[in-house]
Amino acid sequence: MRTGCERTAPVTSALDELFKDRPETMDPAEVAEMLGKSKQAIYNWLNSGIIPGYKIGTSWFIIRDELKAELRDGSNKNIVTEPREGKE
Repeated sequence: MRTGCERTAPVTSALDELFKDRPETMDPAEVAEMLGKSKQAIYNWLNSGIIPGYKIGTSWFIIRDELKAELRDGSNKNIVTEPREGKE
């Protein structure tokens, strides 16, 4: 019989499950595989600053927890763009 005092395990979010057992640093190929995107899409996102990453020479690396936080923060949020000159 349950008394109502038992604690249940917290529900794991989809992002937590997606990033489970991933290395602390990832390369674009690993991120592409994980997200089901092409490597070129990941490079485009990195170059445009959509996802966080670090470039050393010609190589990119992505910090797992930074990417996870960015995906969590960007979940279904509206992207606000600056109005073009002359248009309001």
